[in-house]
Amino acid sequence: MDLSTVFSLNGKVALITGASKGIGFCIAEIFAAAGAKVVISSRKQDVLDQMANKLKTKGYEATGIACNVGNMEELPLLVEKTVEKYGTIDILVNNAAVNPVFGPVHETSLETFDKIMNVNVKAAFELCRLCFPYLRKSSGASVINISSIGGLSPEHGLGIYSVSKAALISLTKVFAKEWGEAKIRVNVICPGLIQTKFSEALWSNEKIMNMIIKQLVIKRAGTPDEIGTMALFLASSASSYTTGGVFTADGGFTI
Repeated sequence: MDLSTVFSLNGKVALITGASKGIGFCIAEIFAAAGAKVVISSRKQDVLDQMANKLKTKGYEATGIACNVGNMEELPLLVEKTVEKYGTIDILVNNAAVNPVFGPVHETSLETFDKIMNVNVKAAFELCRLCFPYLRKSSGASVINISSIGGLSPEHGLGIYSVSKAALISLTKVFAKEWGEAKIRVNVICPGLIQTKFSEALWSNEKIMNMIIKQLVIKRAGTPDEIGTMALFLASSASSYTTGGVFTADGGFTI
């Protein structure tokens, strides 16, 4: 078996949301290193141009397309521009997420609830729908949703965020079942504490970190690379018999 072929994404086009930094950008860089043409998306075009150029200087094929995934009317244009640039979509990574509140769930406003659900669940649903005509034509279509361990068991102070991530896990399984005949694989990754700007309030707080470390088998925070390489497995033919899977990368927190 030629492992360089098994994990290769040569000729594939990958669309990744929330990809100007953190886990999303790391996934994009790893996919590009594996041979994929990557479209990175987030809200600010100038930042995306900067990050796409960073990939290009390494010899990778990359394009940045701005889109606020919380605005459903912007999603069709994101897909259209991706196809206009590269001709198709083989891999979709729904990574974009928000968590604007911390505290008791009963203190979450309806407006905040809607914002969290729109970005974390509804956008993933709609992008899957919009990408379906292209994914079904691919010889190796893969959808990868980025959830959270909060989707498996609600995290303290992150009530509706946890609800949204649980919904994303369920949505993954629904699409996996329905899209099997179209040969589209759909899987979900549930990271634990990963050292990114998104989670900085946790890992930069010594008291909180000490509490978290006590609950981990691997006594440290994870890195974006450790999510990116798992995503590569799920995007490549290495996982050709894997769909509907829920993969944790959490240092053993959920054991």
